[in-house]
Amino acid sequence: MIKYETRFGTVTISNEYFAKLIGNAVSSCYGVSSMVAKGSQKLRSIVSRREYIDTGIFVKGDINKISVDLHITVTYGVNINAISQSIIHKVKYTVEDATGITVDRVTVHVDGMHND
Repeated sequence: MIKYETRFGTVTISNEYFAKLIGNAVSSCYGVSSMVAKGSQKLRSIVSRREYIDTGIFVKGDINKISVDLHITVTYGVNINAISQSIIHKVKYTVEDATGITVDRVTVHVDGMHND
């Protein structure tokens, strides 16, 4: 959670907001098959038997800069480096445009491939 003061009051941006914002951006990138649940997210998806848009996304940082870790599966046969660069660019643009907070680093973990 990121909290900062302005002359109008306190602004709070939750990690859930960042995860949903980033999840929408990543899922629209060509070649991304799905997001991969990790930790408590895995338990949530097993219990509810649903896929969530914020699965596999972890955000750390403060008002000055944030770093993002993504866990994805890709479509078989696509260039992983090209997909990763596309995701990094899209995530940085989307977060900085929506919040004004600098994205210091985006780490893309490719956890598998699907033959779609």
